[in-house]
Formats: sequence, structure tokens, C-alpha cells
Amino acid sequence: MSQFEKLTNLRKFSVDELTGEQADLLAERGRFCRLDAVLMTALANSGHIGGALSSMDIYNILLGVANLTPKNYDDPSRDRIIASHGHTSAGVYSALAEWGFFNRDEVIPNFRRAGSPYQGHVERNVPGVDWGTGNLGQGLSAGVGFALANRACGRKSKVFVVMGDGEQPKGQIAEARRIAAREKLFSLTAVIDYNHIQISGRIEDVMPVNIKAIWEADGWEVLECDGHDYRSLYGALKSADSSGVPCVILCNTVMGKGVSFMEGIEEYHGKPATGDLLVRAINELGGDPSEFERLRAFRSGPLPKEREVRFDSSSLDLGTPKVYAASDKKDNRGAFGAALAEVAEKNFGVAGRTPIVAFDCDLASSVKLDGFAKFAKKCPDRFIQAGIQEHATAAIAGAASTAGVVAVWADFGIFGIDEVYNQQRLNDLNRSQVKTVLTHVGLDVGEDGMTHQCVDYVSLVHSFFRGRIVVPADPNQTDRATRWMLGEPGSVFLAFGRAVLPVILKEDGTPFFGENYTYKYGEFDKIRSGSDATILAMGHMAGAALEAAKLLSEKGLSAQVLHASSPLGMNGDELIGLVGRGPLVTCEDHQADTGLGAIAALHFARAGHPVRLKNLGVTRYGDSGNAKEVIARMGLASSDIAKAVESLF
Repeated sequence: MSQFEKLTNLRKFSVDELTGEQADLLAERGRFCRLDAVLMTALANSGHIGGALSSMDIYNILLGVANLTPKNYDDPSRDRIIASHGHTSAGVYSALAEWGFFNRDEVIPNFRRAGSPYQGHVERNVPGVDWGTGNLGQGLSAGVGFALANRACGRKSKVFVVMGDGEQPKGQIAEARRIAAREKLFSLTAVIDYNHIQISGRIEDVMPVNIKAIWEADGWEVLECDGHDYRSLYGALKSADSSGVPCVILCNTVMGKGVSFMEGIEEYHGKPATGDLLVRAINELGGDPSEFERLRAFRSGPLPKEREVRFDSSSLDLGTPKVYAASDKKDNRGAFGAALAEVAEKNFGVAGRTPIVAFDCDLASSVKLDGFAKFAKKCPDRFIQAGIQEHATAAIAGAASTAGVVAVWADFGIFGIDEVYNQQRLNDLNRSQVKTVLTHVGLDVGEDGMTHQCVDYVSLVHSFFRGRIVVPADPNQTDRATRWMLGEPGSVFLAFGRAVLPVILKEDGTPFFGENYTYKYGEFDKIRSGSDATILAMGHMAGAALEAAKLLSEKGLSAQVLHASSPLGMNGDELIGLVGRGPLVTCEDHQADTGLGAIAALHFARAGHPVRLKNLGVTRYGDSGNAKEVIARMGLASSDIAKAVESLF
């Protein structure tokens, strides 16, 4: 049996305990990995070497026991390892190279090199990395998301989350702990690199926290081990694997382990070895100092290729769209909830269909997830009640969406994008496919007042390079946009307010978004033709735009009414072709300078196409009162839109 075979039989904890030979082989691998981490941080002249060295034995043993290999790292049924303290990337990359995921000569000279996939914090475009982290406190949430997706898909896969001790005071970790315990995610194991040092010094001095006690308080079993003793590590991991509750392992480690002058020294949290100290470190780890010069020659060579991370397509029967009549009293929230519940019911129990998992933060009746929740009583794994814990939920839904389920999270706009902007940003970075439904956006929230009036939802999504947002005009368009979203690869935000809306009608009185309408992202809805001016509306403002066009017609002005449900997907050439040289008035229940109007103006400016333009939108924090009155006080009533058009003549 080869040395490699003596270690690969550790997978899935197939032995009761490590033999002395196996422990020695792993320790030798750990030494090689430490040498590589020292070299790569030195060649980059940057990087967090101290934590990489203290975590190294953890990464090494996990790659020995986990069902994660160079052959299956894209297999949905694989185990997953998440490095929450993503700054220990030199440790992650060294261990992955040692276990055959890529060549060490590829990663060492290209660490933190512009254009290389081996970035300073771990990213998904590296084989074996399942979640890009670095914003501390988010890794456990990702692990919870993967575990929930595994459960919904009927997989028995394991999830391991490696964490730093310095991130333990963060609130998002507590949120994720509680959700994991509530959902009984026994396939999830957290492993803490307990080296007692963070950037500013000893963790006990920077922010004291009883790590063991806080995990126990949230229902986790806490195990402890020597984080540099492979027999101790294996025993703790095997015990966690067979536990009847989620387990966390406190691995007692030493910052900078393996390099004498780095051990226990906070300075080396983020400082690589250089000069004579580099030579000393290489010698202590049994390496050859000339290796540094050999590898440095590759740093100016061709860049390595990255792993291709693709959006997975779902398999769903999206059902038959519902048509709401003019007499129906419906809000967009209700249309969304009804469509979601119908599609979920239609696909439940059908072989080959993608599971839909919905996430709620104590607002099911308000965001209209209650219908889905009733359906999910047949299969509780499909509805996750996370309580008022938005930060973890955003990241959990994001990770789950990359692991074989359609993840839908519905929440008030102010919570689902404003409060969790950073989590949504990391979802975008990680190419998540989460469907985030933002309800109660804009001034339409009315009485809840300015703290709850989310008036920047488009601009925040606009800052994501993969951001897409849909703001439907009425219940019919919402129904179709919901079905489109559920079947669409990649992330989508769906946004609407609270109020009951009139059905948008054609001039013949039939629903504009009726039986023959199919939702297409980026398409303009030409609701009314007109020759004198154009009103471009977004979302529920389409109704006010139609009323404004009627007021203008009474004064002899013919106004075209366009609706843009996907402001980030507008085609500039098409917009210019429809509007010509204006006049153009844009109207939106959104910050006036950062939403639909600003995006439209940018299209005209970039094309060098002059247009008479006025942007109407939210220009201050809103009032608390009846939504219609609040909107009118902001100058967004139909009469205000009509006056704005007249002012451009």
C-alpha cells in the first residue's frame, strides 16, 4: 500500500483511530504545507501567515477525512469544507495542493498575483473551495446553507466549517448557531482554530468572550482537542460525526506553528518572513532556500487557469400563469405568494424536480410566505423559519442556492437589502442563485415611516456586478415575474410595495399583462402610445403614469407610457429609439438620483443623445401616514407627473 493509499482510507472516518504511521504521514504532509505557505506569502510579500500555519493541521486532516477529492469537487454529493477565516488562504491552498487539487508550482508563485485565481482570501474559482469568505463571521452561515440544501436534496454529505477564534464575538455566528441547532443539522461540524491571537493582540484582551459557553448556550456540543496532534484531531472529528447534536471542536493551536520566531507572536498575523528570517523559516521546515528563487521565476510567467463556476439550471414545472381581472383586489405580495406556493406544490414529490426551499424571518404573513408554509407542512425541510436573524439568513439562502435547491428568501426591503448589504454582496461574489423577494419597498410602506421606507433598493442591487432586479407593475406581471424568477439561473431580486394595486389595463379594458404576456427581463412595457411626450415609470408608479397620461390628454397632449420592470436590464438603444429627443419624465418610488431616472439619463449621456428630461422620485426621507398621501407629499401623484411633462414644453 502506497503512502497516499494509507491516508485515503481515512475518508468518511473509516477507521476507529489513526495509527502512529498515519499520524506521522499526516504530520509530514503538514510540514510540506507549512513550507509552501511560507514560500507563497514571501513571494507575494503579503498574506496572513500566522493563522495559515496554526490552521494547517486542521485543513490537512479535513482533506483526509472528507469526501472531497480532485475528482469530485464539482459533484453535488461531495462533502464541503468552508474556511470562514478566509485570510488563511495560504494554508487552504497549500493543503489543497498537497492533496492533489492542483500543482504547488502553480499556486505558490501566483499567490496574490493580479489575474490569478489564488487571491488573498479564498474564492470559489479555486478547485476545492466552496465559498468565498474573508468578511469574518459569515462562514458558519454558508455551512448551514449547504447542510440545509443537502437535507432538502436527500444527500448524506458532511459540511465542515473552519473558523478563527477572533471572529467568535460576531453576532452573525450566533444567528447561524441557533438556526443550525433549531434545524438539527447534525451533518454540520464547526472547527475553531483556537490560537488566542488576532491582529490587535490576545483575543482575551481585544474582546473577551467565553467561546465554549456561547456555543453550549445555543445547543451545540463542544469538544476540545490538540489542534496540532493528528490523533487528537481525528478522534474529535469522528466523535462529532456520530453526535446527535451539532458539534463544534475547539482546536488548541499556536499562531505561526512550525516556525520558531513566529510562534505565538501577533506581529505574524499578517506579516510574511523576509530576508534572513525567510531563510531561517525555510531551514526550520526542512526546505531548501534556493526553492524561493526557483519559484520566483514563475511569478512573471503565464497566469494559471481558474475553476469555472457555472450557474446551475433548475428543473421545475412553472405552471400556468394566473390572470387577475380588473375587479380583483390584489397586491403584488399576494400574487407572488400564490405563484410560489402553486409552483412548489406542483413540483413536490415529482422525480427529478429541483426542491424549492423558502426562508422566512418572522414575517411570513406580511411577505406572503404563509401559503408556502402551509404547503411545506408536508415537507418541513422546505420552509426554514429563521426568526429575526437577517444577516445569517441572507448568507444561508445564498449558499443553499449553489447546492442544488431553488432558495427563496422573502423579507421587507429594508431588511433584505439595506440591512444585509454585505451579505448580499458576498452572495454576488460567490455567484449565488438566491431569489430575494423585497416586499414593502418605497414610500408605499406608508405608516411605517422613514425607518422602514426602503428607497434605495435598485441602486444597491446596481452596485453588484451580477445584480438583477425586477419591479413589477401589477399582480399579473408579478405572477409571471415570479414564475420566471424561479426557473431562471443566477440571483434575482424581486421588489414591490405593500398596497393593493389596480390591474394595468389595455385601452380595450383587458389586462395588459394577460394571457398572451410572457415576462422577459430587460423588456420595456409599452402600456400606452403617444406622440408628444414619454412617461417612463417603474413598479406601482405605472398606474400613476397612466392617470397622468389621461390628465394630459384632456389638455391636448398625447403621452406615451412606458414601464421598465427591470431598470438594470434596460437596453439603451431601445430606450432612445422609443423616446427620441423627448420630452421624457421618469417616475419612481425610489431615490430620485440613483434609480430608474438616473439609469435612463446615463444611457442618453453615454450615447451623446440630447433629451429633455425630468426625473421624479424620492428626494427626502418620507413621512409616516397613508401611503397615497405620503407619495403625494413627495410630489409623485399623477397630477405632479402631468405637471412635470407640461413643464418640459
